[in-house]
Amino acid sequence: MSDPLQDRRTFPSHAAQGNKGIVEIPASNAVYGQSVAGFDKWAYSAAVRANGFLFIAGAVGIRADGTVPDSVQEQSDFAFKRLEEILRLEGLAMTDLVEVVSYHVGLKANLDAFMPVKARHFVRPFPAWTLIGVEALGSSELKVEIRATAVYPVTAG
Repeated sequence: MSDPLQDRRTFPSHAAQGNKGIVEIPASNAVYGQSVAGFDKWAYSAAVRANGFLFIAGAVGIRADGTVPDSVQEQSDFAFKRLEEILRLEGLAMTDLVEVVSYHVGLKANLDAFMPVKARHFVRPFPAWTLIGVEALGSSELKVEIRATAVYPVTAG
């Protein structure tokens, strides 16, 4: 029987050497839009490559124009789209994720709205997932934040 996670356990040659790098998101990016300016303002990177892994900072449900949707469903969808966009920029997909952590304001009240959105964005093999209820996120309008770790597939050479 073949192991569907085999590629997830090995690292590309450039990462095995310890190279580290920031994933640059262009200011013209259709998914991130105006929020790209927040990286410098808040002194963080949306994602960092290190030792065969891609560490993705918490993605929140902000539209490209900087507005925050009211519903948990829409915020969750935008957060997943941001996560997918970072993966796309790196030539990866949701199936390359090995860990996902989601933070929820009003966890019990909002989980039923979050789960169908999550189900639309994930396919087998599923990553490890941790769900955490929190009092607040970075802005009072935000209800969901998702951070993740992906692994790069093996590269030839």
